[in-house]
Amino acid sequence: MDVRHVAKLAHLEITDDEVALYTPQMAEIVKYVEQLNELDTEDVLPMLGGLTAEGESTATVRNDVAAPSLGQNAALDQAPSAVEGHFQVPKVL
Repeated sequence: MDVRHVAKLAHLEITDDEVALYTPQMAEIVKYVEQLNELDTEDVLPMLGGLTAEGESTATVRNDVAAPSLGQNAALDQAPSAVEGHFQVPKVL
């Protein structure tokens, strides 16, 4: 895991000490998350909500009702960079 690359993608400045601190932590996080790939989830139904801070179920289901859209000009008005009616974002890959 390249901690400096992740920090750059997140627009964070980190010191050499922070790189030394975060590199093993990030490696452990990735190792833990990779364990999820080993789980058999074929019979697990998709979740439609989440939990509150207290661990109670939340109800996130709502009626699907059509509403007016924001509109292109309003959406792009606050964009840091827009080109020809589209958001311009940095190349990631």
